[in-house]
Amino acid sequence: MPSPATPLQRTQSNRRGITAIALAMASFVANDAIVKTVSESLPAAQLIFIRGFMATLMLLAVAQAMGLLRPAPGHVKALRHLLDRRVLQRSLLDALGTLTYLGSLFHMPIGNATAISMATPLFITVFSVLAWRERVLPARWLAIAGGFAGVLLIIQPAADAFNAWSILCVTGTLIHTGRDLMTRVIPESVPPILMTVSTSTTVTLLSGALVVWQGWHSVNPQQMALLLGASAFLSVAYYLIIIAMRSGELSVVAPFRYTGLLFALALGWAVWGEVPNPMACAGIVLVVGAGLYMLTGQRRG
Repeated sequence: MPSPATPLQRTQSNRRGITAIALAMASFVANDAIVKTVSESLPAAQLIFIRGFMATLMLLAVAQAMGLLRPAPGHVKALRHLLDRRVLQRSLLDALGTLTYLGSLFHMPIGNATAISMATPLFITVFSVLAWRERVLPARWLAIAGGFAGVLLIIQPAADAFNAWSILCVTGTLIHTGRDLMTRVIPESVPPILMTVSTSTTVTLLSGALVVWQGWHSVNPQQMALLLGASAFLSVAYYLIIIAMRSGELSVVAPFRYTGLLFALALGWAVWGEVPNPMACAGIVLVVGAGLYMLTGQRRG
């Protein structure tokens, strides 16, 4: 989607995208924290399936409340959107990226996996320059690189842990980059909520196939309650990431994915009492500084 014509419109669109992606990252972090807790007592594929099933029901209810699933011809139009080739491609990329990333995460340090996933803004910016000719000044490149350096200082991943699972994690990150870029080419006429339904349904179906292979375990009420909360956060995150990728300049909006790490640090301190070390504090300063530059310097970008 091309950027708005006037500087004021561009600034407003960028800010809308920044707000959406920051809130999406907060929702993803909340979802991850809940899933991490449940994964200690329930197989990964099964919890992803249960979470996805409940999220899909929630999203269908929202779509119905918005009048997008009303009787014919309304439901025919909604079905046409859901079966749109680009929507299906985006959903498949999202599902494959999610399963690939989680598959690597279960076999490598979370710090390394998170650091790799945080390279997404760099991938998106490079593609937006090469494919869509977005103009990115050197100062913005420096801010993006500075933010990524801050992420590495915060996470401090171990170099000796880079192995085949790390390559799988890089693959998942690239797939998610493709998902975000695919969002950009889907027509504005396709409602975001229907794209979200498609994504949630695809993730649920693929994880369900893994459950058939791995087998089913009993689920207690506490686990169900936690997964219900995770599905709510995930639904919000799915929706907001679509809004973010449809708004403004990718090279401005994408780096605000780094806010997810700040939310994770805040949650770790509040819930588990985890306090960042001096190197991590320096990284936080870099991430915040890069974000502030992107926010205040976008008119010049």
